[in-house]
Amino acid sequence: MNRSDKTNYISSLKKDLESNNAMMVYHYEGLNVNQLDDLRDQMRQVGALLKVTKNRITKLALKDTSYSEAENLFSGPTGVALSKDPITLAKILVKFQKSNEKLKIVGGIMDKKLLAPADVAQIATLPTLDEARGKIVGLLQAPQQKLLSILLAPGRKIANLAHAKSLKKD
Repeated sequence: MNRSDKTNYISSLKKDLESNNAMMVYHYEGLNVNQLDDLRDQMRQVGALLKVTKNRITKLALKDTSYSEAENLFSGPTGVALSKDPITLAKILVKFQKSNEKLKIVGGIMDKKLLAPADVAQIATLPTLDEARGKIVGLLQAPQQKLLSILLAPGRKIANLAHAKSLKKD
């Protein structure tokens, strides 16, 4: 890459960093191209971005951004995963790590806070936004269903009693 290409790449990477809420850093040493493509496809399906760049270039892009604290995470063969949804991003990386032991989660940044690998694993256990919405709707509907069953119970008992009486007359 010549100087102008590097400058353009750094500014592009900086834009990608600033337009996402979370960044997870991982080591990919030992993964083959097919495995990386599989991970990239999984990320693409949820709107996440996966980049493999040179550490020096990434460190230059991190400067003057909210991700600047993550500079120490970049040593060795490092990749970056970026997303607006940190929970889904962590879930995909942790799940992929379980099936591919060569992928090592190094850490990340979420809401301007530096994350350790254990923090990323903890985030992966949280419910996604859609799952949380479903649970809230379920909690809101449960009392209404209980109230309805209580209100309908006397009518049901009378109907069952009338039905039993009609069977005895025959």
